[in-house]
Amino acid sequence: MWSKAGCPFIIAEMSGNHNQSLERALAIVDAAAEAGVDAVKIQTYTADTMTLDIDTGEFFIADKDSLWKGESLYHLYEKAHTPWEWHKPIFDRCKEHGIMGFSTPFDDTSVDFLEELGVPCYKIASFENVDLPLIRKVARTGKPLIVSTGMTTVSELDDLVRTARENGCTDLTLLKCTSSYPSSPEGTNLRTIPHMRELFRCDVGLSDHTLGIGVAVASVALGATVIEKHFTLSRADGGVDSVFSLEPDEMAQLVRECRVAALAMGEVCYEITEQEKKSLQFRRSLYIAEDMNAGEVFTEKNLRRIRPGHGISPKYYDIILGKRILRDADRGTALCWSMIE
Repeated sequence: MWSKAGCPFIIAEMSGNHNQSLERALAIVDAAAEAGVDAVKIQTYTADTMTLDIDTGEFFIADKDSLWKGESLYHLYEKAHTPWEWHKPIFDRCKEHGIMGFSTPFDDTSVDFLEELGVPCYKIASFENVDLPLIRKVARTGKPLIVSTGMTTVSELDDLVRTARENGCTDLTLLKCTSSYPSSPEGTNLRTIPHMRELFRCDVGLSDHTLGIGVAVASVALGATVIEKHFTLSRADGGVDSVFSLEPDEMAQLVRECRVAALAMGEVCYEITEQEKKSLQFRRSLYIAEDMNAGEVFTEKNLRRIRPGHGISPKYYDIILGKRILRDADRGTALCWSMIE
């Protein structure tokens, strides 16, 4: 469903980068469309559908290396969520631009809500990929399903794939994902993409939280059919996910380079390509390097392997040395077989 002529389907993930402004959310859609993405994705939840309103213990982020250190889960999700009344205006703006608008549901009520809006597909986040009842409910809509695979074992992946397929999902895409924010290139393990595709016999793409576009572009060479990157208008504006989000110029570059990478993949080819044919004339070949008279012997001095390519192939050089020339030839004459005794 996703790739077009081998080019990956590129999703701009808005997440909480709207900073609680609908005007900004719509501007993000506008900028994403201008950058050339295929879809904008949002997230459908409330703080109450995500967690409990507790700000101690495991409900509080104390990790000193976390982007969200010092926040309770409840307060973080309250700050980052996309108000449900914004969904329709955001999806309508996507339609105006001719791109897809869809969302990640986080519980049953969000699936019901998104069904009312007629979303074309669903995305399950890495942290929910073990929530088999949620996957079951989404699969029963019969719509295409994308699932990020961060933190999963092969056994857990098998559980989610079986659950999706047994409940009616016929269009499943798994996204290789490293659930670290931001994540490092060396922890991305892109070689998993073709293995995952073979193992589960479905499309596989990349949900990328690394900085920049290098990892995402590289994934195209390994067969990624979908690429998801977080997107913002400007990282300087702040926001819960801004640190690892692309800005408009970067997203446009990602779109261009991914499509170039897809075109470059081509097929296994050991033939002279059509675009190479004009260059054949500049290959090395054998040329007379000094004026020669009929009967003279070819030597390393008067016979050279040089460009351009109108003479005999250089592979015959050793065979021709020591033989005689049959007719006079000027310096710069391309050697042909009729000139050799």
